[in-house]
Amino acid sequence: MTPLLRTLSVLSALELVSVLGLLLNLATVHHDAVSSILGPTHGALYLATAVTALLGGGLATRTRVGALVPVLSGPLTMVNVRREARNP
Repeated sequence: MTPLLRTLSVLSALELVSVLGLLLNLATVHHDAVSSILGPTHGALYLATAVTALLGGGLATRTRVGALVPVLSGPLTMVNVRREARNP
C-alpha cells in the first residue's frame, strides 16, 4: 500500500468515527460540549480527506469523487482505497 493510500485510509477511518460520534450524540443526549468538539474535528477531517484525494496523484476518479460526498466520504473512500490497494 502506497503512503498516499495509507494516509487516505487513516483519514477516512477517522472521519467515519467522527461522523458516527456526532450522529450518536444527536440521537442520544445531544450534549453541546461533544458537538462543539466533534463538529470542527469532523469538518477538518472531511476537508483533509477531500483535499488529499483531490491532490493525490494516481488515484482513480471513483476515489476522488467518493471523498467529496458528504457524510459518506469516509466509508466510500475506505472501500475505494482498499480496492485500489488490491489492484495497483
